[in-house]
Amino acid sequence: MPSKKINPLSPKKLLLSKWTAVHPVNKRKHFLVSKVILPELPEEAIEFVELEAVFDKVIQTISWRDLKNTEIWLQGWV
Repeated sequence: MPSKKINPLSPKKLLLSKWTAVHPVNKRKHFLVSKVILPELPEEAIEFVELEAVFDKVIQTISWRDLKNTEIWLQGWV
């Protein structure tokens, strides 16, 4: 079973970070973390971020842990 490479990430340092989709959809390849969604209770862990497509400004909400999967996301704009 092939191992998945994992990007070392901290949810607290994701804001305004740049990402490239490995498999672009509708010309959306480059993204920016526009918002880190904080949990309702401060003691709970951060779970989600909003990604904004650079091409057309479409926003999607994903689990920040999905960004660790290098089969889906690459850090930076490649």
